[in-house]
Amino acid sequence: MTPELLALLRSVDTPTVCNAIEVAQGKRGFNAFTRGTMQASDPNGVIVGYAITAQIAAVSPPTEDSTTIRARRMTYYKAMSEGPQPSVAAVEDIDYPNCVGAYWGEVNTTIHKGFGISGALTNGVMRDLGDMAEDFPVIARSIGPSHGFVHVRSVGQPIRIMGMDVRSGDLIHADRHGAVVIPPEVVEHLQSAIVKMQETEKLVLDPARAKDFDFAAFEAAWEAFEKART
Repeated sequence: MTPELLALLRSVDTPTVCNAIEVAQGKRGFNAFTRGTMQASDPNGVIVGYAITAQIAAVSPPTEDSTTIRARRMTYYKAMSEGPQPSVAAVEDIDYPNCVGAYWGEVNTTIHKGFGISGALTNGVMRDLGDMAEDFPVIARSIGPSHGFVHVRSVGQPIRIMGMDVRSGDLIHADRHGAVVIPPEVVEHLQSAIVKMQETEKLVLDPARAKDFDFAAFEAAWEAFEKART
């Protein structure tokens, strides 16, 4: 990923990236995105980076001894601190859909931001909405007050977040709409696809925003729009 592409991805929303993937692939049917409504700690926050995956649980206390639990947590934080940049903490709560423990709050967002991670994506819970680290967006399934019995269950394995499969190293784009895994084969074409899509949409959007817009203007604009897409 070039610095230019990274800057562009940080400037657009996730629906734009989903559309651009279809443009780059030349077809519809791409489905590596989250399902359902998610919550955003920052409505304007955009997360772009390579996934570092883990699993947590919080409904019940851990059954392993405290030494094992602590060692796994340290393994987790070490993996988060050494991931490729830019990176995303992609954490599956295996209690889903009955998640109760907020893993993401003031402490963890501050730690992960300190590691240089660009944000967090989870099917679990977040809290401390007024005290989270600044410029560290969290996209979560829900909001709650307690951390429950939250503990790390595994690190680095394939996970699933809201119907989207994620592997460590996958390139993720996420915002208040949800998240998408960008296929590696389209990365080199993504910048031009986004630019092309934005220019094509202007063929309809600009006339639609004009004061004299009517059906005749729409029909002409839509014809130009369809030609540009083919």
